[in-house]
Amino acid sequence: MRIDVTVPNVGESITEVEIGEWLKNKGDRVDKNEPLLTVESDKATVEIRAPESATLIDILKNTGDSAAVGEVIAHLEAQSGRAQTTATESSHPQLGAQPPQGNGADEPRSDGATSDSERIAQRVAPSEPADKRENQAAEQPLQEETAPSARDVQLIEAKETTAQQVQDTESPEPSPEPSAGNGQPAEEQGESIFPQSTTSTSRRDEAVRMTALRRHIAERLVLAQQSAALLTTFNEIDMSAVVALRQTQGEAFQEKHRIKLGFMSFFVKAAVIALQTVREVNAEIRGGDILYHHYFDIGIAVGSGKGLVVPVLRNAERMSFAEIERAIDDFARRAKDGRLKPEELQGGTFTITNGGVYGSLLSTPIVNPPQSAILGLHAIQDRPVARGGAVAIRPMMYVALTYDHRLIDGREAVLFLKQIKNMIEEPARMLLQF
Repeated sequence: MRIDVTVPNVGESITEVEIGEWLKNKGDRVDKNEPLLTVESDKATVEIRAPESATLIDILKNTGDSAAVGEVIAHLEAQSGRAQTTATESSHPQLGAQPPQGNGADEPRSDGATSDSERIAQRVAPSEPADKRENQAAEQPLQEETAPSARDVQLIEAKETTAQQVQDTESPEPSPEPSAGNGQPAEEQGESIFPQSTTSTSRRDEAVRMTALRRHIAERLVLAQQSAALLTTFNEIDMSAVVALRQTQGEAFQEKHRIKLGFMSFFVKAAVIALQTVREVNAEIRGGDILYHHYFDIGIAVGSGKGLVVPVLRNAERMSFAEIERAIDDFARRAKDGRLKPEELQGGTFTITNGGVYGSLLSTPIVNPPQSAILGLHAIQDRPVARGGAVAIRPMMYVALTYDHRLIDGREAVLFLKQIKNMIEEPARMLLQF
């Protein structure tokens, strides 16, 4: 029984996908719910699984092809039709199968087929014309052919001899005064006397088609730059208190919750409190209105093998530190495997991105439309700072808030960053929310 493999509905408003990597080859057996291939939309990479245990008998769309939602991209043959498929395959000779031989192994063939020794000779020098190989063979006496391997050795030796002769011809003894061919030295005619290399393996271009996800990222970033009045405000945070808290409580936290206490959960908690205070940062412009969100869906930018994606923590104000850390860890693992769901990448009222994990010291992140702001975190670096009239070395982090100036003024941006700074430098404020 034949089964059609179709492109599933991978998200709202998505009508077309790009075929990603085929995980199975034609003729492979697949079990029910075993991944067949991946497809890429403008929001995520999704696996398509086998609906039944069967054999993949036909692939209609190759990697990089576009396919509409609902379109048939492959055929499977279920177990009931396996016998027929096997019988059909057995009726065709397999690639490389040897036809029946006569009584003599070296008997001349009347069907024009290539002998063993001739096939091996073709593999030894497939790029050389046949007349050139015959001339090379004639220049050096060949021993009587006793086996294909002997023919191999003879052709290789002839090829090396000819190559050496060509090299000797192309590299004559240098003359006292190199001539350009008209009796005058090449230097006087403005020509270089040094040989020019005719080939170079270091200078080459490679064109790789952009994935649907990468194209979508590019479109949204350009849209953000063109449709919003973006501005970035900076501040710096002393991370000493959070670093000390992680050192003293990190082991107990991990033992209880089975997850490491990271920095991101502190910033998510601090951001939720700051967003409740500065409402404009958690709002968006919709037509002629300002839409204020009374919930806090925080997007967390994570790196995948195909680009930056932003899965969303829904109702982050209700989540504990452990729940935030578990969710972010799960997002990061599934992003690398291409297993994020499209609905997990939709929505979001505010975004946090951490370039510090890659070593970034300072940057200006771009707002993720239709949101109005994004918080950028950076690397923690020991720097000298003034504390109590003296110079002290503290772990410092630069933070950046990029925002849509049409909605958020500089005052609100500075107040938002200062509140983040105060809560991170004194984590007890998060419990009291001030």
